[in-house]
Amino acid sequence: MSQPEKLSRSVVLGFWISTALFALQMGFTAYAQLRLPQVAEAFAHLGFPAYFRVELSWAKFAGLAALLIPFVPARLKEWAYAGFGITLVSALIAHLAAGDGIAAWGWAAGTGVLWCISYFFWRRLQIADASYAARIGKNAPLAELL
Repeated sequence: MSQPEKLSRSVVLGFWISTALFALQMGFTAYAQLRLPQVAEAFAHLGFPAYFRVELSWAKFAGLAALLIPFVPARLKEWAYAGFGITLVSALIAHLAAGDGIAAWGWAAGTGVLWCISYFFWRRLQIADASYAARIGKNAPLAELL
């Protein structure tokens, strides 16, 4: 096995581990926003209307589908990452503006770290994909690694 192939496999592994952890966290928060009354109270505490909580939950589920389904176009995955990034930064700002402590905003910060790691590995996959396609002279994905 060549060095680039090992690197690509480690990037794929890093991507899937970090993305799975990120997806579990975001999936849980989306579920909690829909089902748990204490989360609804937290949204009210932050000044958000109830419909925003529901809308945000379904947007999170759609974004997770975009990230986890391998054959979704890269541009759509990029938009999903952007949406998650905006959501996480907005959550931090909302909690800090409301004067909440680390118990409230720490989850957004921790999930933001997972977001960064997942996005880093996804970009590395995009670079490896482009390099592989250039080597074989086609616009073929790294199907054997995914």
